[in-house]
Amino acid sequence: VQLQAYGGGSVQPGGSLRLSCVASGTYYRLVAWAWHREAPGRPRELVAAITSGGGTNYLDSVKRRFFITRDDAKKTVYLQMNSLEPEDTAMYYCSADVTKSYRGSQYTYWGQGTLVTVSS
Repeated sequence: VQLQAYGGGSVQPGGSLRLSCVASGTYYRLVAWAWHREAPGRPRELVAAITSGGGTNYLDSVKRRFFITRDDAKKTVYLQMNSLEPEDTAMYYCSADVTKSYRGSQYTYWGQGTLVTVSS
């Protein structure tokens, strides 16, 4: 399973970006998607996650600004980021939890990062 993330860039504070992550390869079921970020000198943190049932959870600092959605037909997860702040500057990574067979073990795959820079 390969994940391809894109959509990062440079924006001014208050701006918006939408990140996308597309899965390819063979798997039985994609259980959950997530976006993480890692800023220089800080540990990687979970930003947002969405389950196969549509349940979501967010890092407190991004609630009501970031929104995670998934399109199973396109094997894609999105992260809509609004009202961006300099503190959101980081490398953003997507991940996917998949199973490869019915009742099979769950595996986590990671995409390459996409850089988001928020600066005036």
